[in-house]
Amino acid sequence: MNQAVTVSVDQGVALVTIDNPPVNALSPQVIDGLDDAIDQASRDASVHAIVIVGAGRTFVAGADIKGLEQLAWGSDSGAPEMHALLEKIEDTPKPVVMAMHGTALGGGLEVAMAGHYRVAVPDAQMGQPEVNLGIIPGAEGTQRLPRLVGLEKAIEMCVSGKPIKATDALNAGLIDRIVEGELAAGASSFAREVAARGGKHPKTRERQDKLPPRDAVPSMLAAGRELARKTRRNLEAPVAVVDALEAAATLPFAEGCARERAIFFELAKSEQAKALIHAFFAERGVSKVPGISKDTAAATIRLVGIVGAGTMGGGIAMACANAGINVRLTDATEAPLEAGLATIQKNYDVSVKRGRFTPQMVEERMARIAADVGYHDFDEVDLVIEAVFENLALKKEISTAVDTIAKPGAIIATNTSTLDIDDIAAATSRPSQVVGLHFFSPANVMRLVEIVRGAKTSPETLATAMAFARRLGKVGVVVGNCRGFVGNRMMFPYMYEAQFLVEEGATPRQVDDALTGFGMAMGIFAVDDMAGLDVAWRVRQELKQFSEPGARKPLVADRLCEMGRFGQKTGKGWYSYGDDRKPQPDPEVLALIEQLAVAGGIRRRSFTNEEIIERTIYALINEGARVLDEGFALRAADIDVIYTNGYGFPAWRGGPMFYADRVGLKEIYDRVATFHRELGQRWAPAPLLERLAKEGSTFKEFDRSRAGSLVGAS
Repeated sequence: MNQAVTVSVDQGVALVTIDNPPVNALSPQVIDGLDDAIDQASRDASVHAIVIVGAGRTFVAGADIKGLEQLAWGSDSGAPEMHALLEKIEDTPKPVVMAMHGTALGGGLEVAMAGHYRVAVPDAQMGQPEVNLGIIPGAEGTQRLPRLVGLEKAIEMCVSGKPIKATDALNAGLIDRIVEGELAAGASSFAREVAARGGKHPKTRERQDKLPPRDAVPSMLAAGRELARKTRRNLEAPVAVVDALEAAATLPFAEGCARERAIFFELAKSEQAKALIHAFFAERGVSKVPGISKDTAAATIRLVGIVGAGTMGGGIAMACANAGINVRLTDATEAPLEAGLATIQKNYDVSVKRGRFTPQMVEERMARIAADVGYHDFDEVDLVIEAVFENLALKKEISTAVDTIAKPGAIIATNTSTLDIDDIAAATSRPSQVVGLHFFSPANVMRLVEIVRGAKTSPETLATAMAFARRLGKVGVVVGNCRGFVGNRMMFPYMYEAQFLVEEGATPRQVDDALTGFGMAMGIFAVDDMAGLDVAWRVRQELKQFSEPGARKPLVADRLCEMGRFGQKTGKGWYSYGDDRKPQPDPEVLALIEQLAVAGGIRRRSFTNEEIIERTIYALINEGARVLDEGFALRAADIDVIYTNGYGFPAWRGGPMFYADRVGLKEIYDRVATFHRELGQRWAPAPLLERLAKEGSTFKEFDRSRAGSLVGAS
C-alpha cells in the first residue's frame, strides 16, 4: 500500500483513508492507492463494507491541477484515466460509502459519485467547478451527476461551477445522509447498516429514475444554454458542459462518457483553458514574496479601527465584520458617520433580500461595528485603516493623530489608491509599521487588495497585512510604492487613451462596446461614471498629472466635472442615467466632445473596434511592462491577478500580460512603436517590452528568470 492511501479494518468495515496533503488531490499515487485498497478490501473476508474518507481538512478537493496545465500545453500525460477505477468501485459487491468533509470538488466529487452511497458532515461542500478552469468534468461527472440529482440540478451545478452545501446535496439526492459528530465513525455505522440489508447496492451509472422524460429534455437544455450565455459571458466551457449533460440524458452511459471525454480534451487544449489555468496558478503564486516566509511573524488582528465612514470605509468595515473581526468606525462629525452606518445597514438588508444572509447574521455583523466620532478605543486596536478621500495632507494629518493614540505594535494602513506611502509613513513615529491596503470598491465584495510595501515597511508588517487580507477572503498582492502603485498606474494610460479616442472621433458608447466585446466586465466610461468623475478629477489634481511639457491632456473629463456631471451619483457623467441606472448616450456630451476637439485642432475620424482595443489594451500592456521592469510588480503574473480581480479584465484571457504573450510580444511591440511614431512620446515602447520582443521571449519567461524584488523594499 502506498503512503497516499491507507487501509484499516474495524468491526467489518475497511476504512480507506486518502492522505495527500494539502487537499488530497487526485495524484497518480492516490488513484493507484485507491485501486489497490479496493482490491485489498474486496479480498478480505472479514470486510463487509468499505468507507473512503479524506485525511486532514478535506475529502478530495479535485484533480492535480499541474496535470491539467501539462495537458493544456500539449502533454496528454496530464489527464489520468479514471474510468477503470470508477468502474471497479461501482462493481465492488461490498457497499462502498464515500464520507465527505471539507470540499469534494471536481475529480473528488466524481470519485464520490462512483460509490454506492455518500454521506457528509453538515458543513461539507460538493461541486463540479471545472468550467472555472475552461474545461468540463473529465472523469464521467457529467454522466453520473444527472443520474443522482436530475438534469436540471446538474445543469445548474455544472454551468455555475458553484459548490452546494450538504443540506442542498441531501435534498437533491447527491448524498444519502448528513453525519453529525465524528465522520469516520458515523460513516462506518452507516456502512454496517447498508451492508446488513444485503442485496445489490445501487450503481450510479445504471440509475435512470432521476433522468427526465425524453420530451422534457430539449427545454431543459435550452434553458441551460441560455443560463450559460447570460451568466458566463464569453466562456466556452459552460455552454459545452450542457452538451455533455445532454449526452447523459440521451445516450447510453458508455457513449455519454465517450462524448464527455471528447469535449473535455477539446476544451483542455483551448486558449481559454490555458488562460484560466494560468490565472489559477497566478493567484496562488502571489503569496510568494521575497523576504517573507512561513516563519515570518504575523500579528493576530482582533480589533480594527477605520477612519472614514464613506464608501470605502464602510465597505472595509463590512469586510471585517463578515470575517468575524470587530471594528471601531469613526469620521469627522456625526452626519457622515450616521450616513455610513445607514449605508452599511442598507447593503446588508439587500443581502437578506437576496437570500445571502439571514436577519440574525446581519444583526451579528452590525454588532461587530461600533461607531463614534473621534478615536474612541483606538488605543486598543491592532490595525488602523485610514480610508478618507485622496488628499495627501489629510492622510498625513490622520496618520500622525492615530500614531499618537495607537498602542505600540499596532499597524497603520492607508487605503490610498495613488499616493506616496513613504510620505504618509514619514508622518508617523513607526514607519516600519505603515503599509498600504488599497481595497477596491465595493470593498465588501471585490476580492483584490493591493498591499503596498513602503521603503521602511517591515517583513512582519507585510506578513501581517498578507494574513489579514487572506482572513477577509481577499486576494492580497504585494506591490511597490509608486504613483498609482500597479493597478492604477497602468489604468491611467488605458483611461486617457480612451478619452483621446473619443476626442478623435469615437463615441463613449463605441469605446465601451468594443471593450466589453473584448471581454472587459465594463467599459471604461461606464467605470468612470460608477466610480465618480470627481474622484479621478481629484487624483489628477493631487498628482499634478499632465504637467509635463508637451504632454497631451484630455479635454473633456475636467469640463464634465466643472458642469457637475460626476457620474451615476449625479445622474449625469459621460452618460445620462435614469431610475434603472443604465447608461444612456447623452447628446449634450457628444456635442461637448466635438466642440472641444474642434477648438483643440484635433482631426476627427471613424475607428474600428480593433483599433480601439489596440489603443487601449496595448497602452495597458506597455505600462505594465514598465511597472514590471522597474520592480514595482514582482511578476507579470501578479499584474494579471490584479487586473482579473480588481479591474474586470477577463480571466479567460489570463490577464493583460498573459494576453500579450498569446498575441505575441513582437506584434504588440510593433504596434506600440507605430503609435509612438504617429501619436507621440506617451507611446514610447517600454524597454522591457522592446527587449523581450527582440529576443523572441515572453513575460512568462521573464517571470521564470527573475528572482524578484520590490523597489523601496527593506
